[in-house]
Amino acid sequence: MSASFLAAPKFREGQIVSFIGGEGIIKNYRFEADSWDYLVKMPMGPEPEMGRVGYETMIWLSEVDICSPLKSFSAKVLNLQQKTLVKAC
Repeated sequence: MSASFLAAPKFREGQIVSFIGGEGIIKNYRFEADSWDYLVKMPMGPEPEMGRVGYETMIWLSEVDICSPLKSFSAKVLNLQQKTLVKAC
């Protein structure tokens, strides 16, 4: 008998996240192929002339492609502080 370990998801339903294409809200998540995938809903822009076809604002993303805006903001602040320290030296 072997024991298996399932890592907890990094993000939760309803959480605001960012990724290379923009920002969105986690609507669902699933475990696939040893990693978590998240269904992210992005805010809808203006309706195109040809109308809407379907779920253009939802996309499945892997956990490695997503970051929390809070962490992203913290990294930017830290980077700015480091640049300020270098200039002061």
